[in-house]
Amino acid sequence: MSRGFGPRGRVAVAVVAAVALVSCTGQGRNDDGFRPGSVDLADPYVPGSGNGGYDVAHYRLAVRYDPADDRLAGRAEVTATATHGLSRFNLDLAGLDVSSVSVNGAPAEYQHADGELVVTPGEGLANGSRFTVEVAYAGVPEAITDGVLGSGGFQHTEDGAIALGQPHSAASWFPVNDHPSDKATYDIEVTVPDGLAALSNGVPGERTSTDGWTTWRWAERSPMASYLTTLVIGDYRVDTGSHSGKPLITAVPSGLPATGPEARSLARTGEIADFLADRFGPYPFEAYGGVVVSDSRIGYALETQSRPVYGPGFFRNGEPNYGVVVHELAHQWFGNSVALAGWRDIWLNEGFASYAEWMWAEHDGGTTAQRSFELQYAATDWSRRTLDPGVGQMFSTAVYKRGALTVHALRRTVGDDAFFEILRAWTTERRDGTATTEDFVALAERVSGRSLGSFFDAWLTGTTPPALP
Repeated sequence: MSRGFGPRGRVAVAVVAAVALVSCTGQGRNDDGFRPGSVDLADPYVPGSGNGGYDVAHYRLAVRYDPADDRLAGRAEVTATATHGLSRFNLDLAGLDVSSVSVNGAPAEYQHADGELVVTPGEGLANGSRFTVEVAYAGVPEAITDGVLGSGGFQHTEDGAIALGQPHSAASWFPVNDHPSDKATYDIEVTVPDGLAALSNGVPGERTSTDGWTTWRWAERSPMASYLTTLVIGDYRVDTGSHSGKPLITAVPSGLPATGPEARSLARTGEIADFLADRFGPYPFEAYGGVVVSDSRIGYALETQSRPVYGPGFFRNGEPNYGVVVHELAHQWFGNSVALAGWRDIWLNEGFASYAEWMWAEHDGGTTAQRSFELQYAATDWSRRTLDPGVGQMFSTAVYKRGALTVHALRRTVGDDAFFEILRAWTTERRDGTATTEDFVALAERVSGRSLGSFFDAWLTGTTPPALP
């Protein structure tokens, strides 16, 4: 995510979910060995988010949205595997009204309150079994508000809607295991009135129109964290091309000029992705792209998988902003392909994306990475830690800028050859998975052949300026 210059709908939906459940703590084990899945993954940064007892493999979502009455309608299908015997399990769903739930085609009991959909199947679900959950729900989607982190989720706009946010957004428009540790693949189908665009993640599918409605189809075949899903619906100029044999789809509001700073910034998406691929390893997804939105509530840019979304504040001075494009594209490797196991490690996302901006600036004729390092080192408040920064500091300069300092210091410590070998090994070995800081330290030590524990302690959590390498 890139922070911008300002702050950060309504639906009837039938959802089909095929869900498998991952280890969870629960109570009420019965005589057959089944017990409830936990209602929380115990991540202190996002209390109440995520659920235990299952591991989702795939979501199939089909939604219908009409801006005229701000209501959403659709269905979804999710596939997964149980990780222990389940007597019941939870899905995250904020707002909306659930009308029916079935498991493996049979009606199931359910309760829905306070953002939790609790499902009790007619029969216990055996450890390791795959099963299907069908959920029908309807209502007016609402933004998910957090007193510390702001709001995200499904928001009605003047000409459509935007579903976006970190760390929360997905649960505002579909039932989900809403934590980055449970990645899944997606099929997303969005039906909107003719003339509106409906943009989402991944590779575009067939677009069809009937009776005044157009259905847009998208497929993300690489596992994706739920907060990286997006919907952008409205009056957009959509440019469809290709890059390196993969679709490259960009969009800006139709009211913005075709030669404006927004379009000019997105026009370098392929070039910037290639620059990063030379340093990080092959681009990890099947599509490229980007979407600019004009809603002033979106005061940030977010690395939504394969198609980042950029708020309007990044282009207010009338000039292209390549740095933010670099930042969000770098996340496709660091944060998306290799995702967080827990939010305490968010520097693994933001530190590397911020460092990518320094490398690009040097490549593009600007300040060298070394000079950016020196300037930031002098300006850093070393009392604020980068690793496990605390909920209120998730998006602070300690995570972004001190994180970038750590990355460059590692480069200076191990040398360029080992440094870029570390980056490529990380993005290759951890591709499509999740990881922790401890995983990265272990890999860096293995590749470099050096003991780096004290180095990372000093740069990530030390309270005094570390010695310059």
